[in-house]
Amino acid sequence: MKTLAEAKKFLKENKVKYILAQFVDIHGVAKVKSVPAAHLENILTIGAGFAGGAIWGMGIAPNGPDYMAVGELSTLNLIPWQSGYARIVCDGHVNGKPYEYDSRVVLKKQIALLAKNGWTLYTGLEPEFSLLHRDENGAIHPMDDTDTLAKPCYDYKGITRQSAFLEELTESLLAAGLDVYQIDHEDANGQFEINYTYADCLKSADDFIMFKMAASEIANAHGMICSLMPKPFSNRPGNGMHMHMSIGNGKKSLFQDDSDKTGHGLSKLAYHFLGGLLAHAPAICALAAPTVNSYKRLVVGQSLTGATWAPAYISYGNNNRSTMVRIPYGRLELRLPDGGCNPYLITAAVIAAGLDGIKRELHPGEGNGDNLYDYSAKQLKDKKIGILPQNLSLALDALESDKVICEALGDKLTTEYLMLKRAEWIEYMRHVSDWEIKRYVEFF
Repeated sequence: MKTLAEAKKFLKENKVKYILAQFVDIHGVAKVKSVPAAHLENILTIGAGFAGGAIWGMGIAPNGPDYMAVGELSTLNLIPWQSGYARIVCDGHVNGKPYEYDSRVVLKKQIALLAKNGWTLYTGLEPEFSLLHRDENGAIHPMDDTDTLAKPCYDYKGITRQSAFLEELTESLLAAGLDVYQIDHEDANGQFEINYTYADCLKSADDFIMFKMAASEIANAHGMICSLMPKPFSNRPGNGMHMHMSIGNGKKSLFQDDSDKTGHGLSKLAYHFLGGLLAHAPAICALAAPTVNSYKRLVVGQSLTGATWAPAYISYGNNNRSTMVRIPYGRLELRLPDGGCNPYLITAAVIAAGLDGIKRELHPGEGNGDNLYDYSAKQLKDKKIGILPQNLSLALDALESDKVICEALGDKLTTEYLMLKRAEWIEYMRHVSDWEIKRYVEFF
């Protein structure tokens, strides 16, 4: 749909009564207003109005201006699981201008820097998720009580017994314009992954939000919880969101070079971009792994099911899933993000880091083909492989000290993000857990 007239025809033909004007808060959580379809033009011009102080991370006081969500017509699409509804993705505006606290606006600024060179960043996001239910005591468990294998990855029974949900989710995503091409049971009990085709990085971020909206509500209708929480169980692998990426010029990939003698299939441009990712990895970690719980996933060692796919080291390697960046040939796969991240902010940070690598012609060094989970501390030191921040506080320190990433996010959004996330860390550190009670009450 390119014109307002075509959009109105689309709404009428599909019997759409309401449009959800949708944006995300600083955490990447979808926020909406339901607007009768007859008022589409209002969303596209003045926007749907929100009290900014009621939204996480918008920096608007109770006596401040309204936050206006202005729709982007090209994103108008049906919500297949919600009959009579459509969604339009919005950018935040305040006082008639794009708002610097809005994460989609932040990403667009980084995209504009790429466009100066005629470049587009393409990304493919791979969200992992857990299907759960609560027992009578409120504890969470995998939804399928028979999903108990010690190593359930790709298990036929595990995926078949959740086929009703997975099929409805897949068909809804297809109808919403996401080209789903494969579905599998992952390495944890109750854990799944749905893969859909890559796109330009802005559409990929929009699609990820649509995926979360669909997965949560369809799961709810099936009497279950669909969670992208990074580490819902201490004894099972966590939920990641691997991020594949390449830069193109509209004609071809500028990352792929078949003459690369290392076998990675990467161009000089790709190596410099990769060098930037590695150089800014600690700061990127604060955005890719944005919660206290994220760092229960980013640890060294084997999972109890026999494999772990979460990175702990600042490194890369040819198809090496123990590194932070895997090279599947001709593109990069950043394995650091989890499903709790704001896709717009992590993508903005990736662009900023990559462009800095290109500008400074950083080289990532030689790739590593070893299983880094087996490395000793001495081997890591000898190979000069850095360790990612091992808790949220350390990652926030790294972000605050990284001028390139902070500049990309903007001073105001960076300050807001750091404030909210440091408050989360303090609350976590002051919380007395069940583990502490069981360990210490009668010990002393």
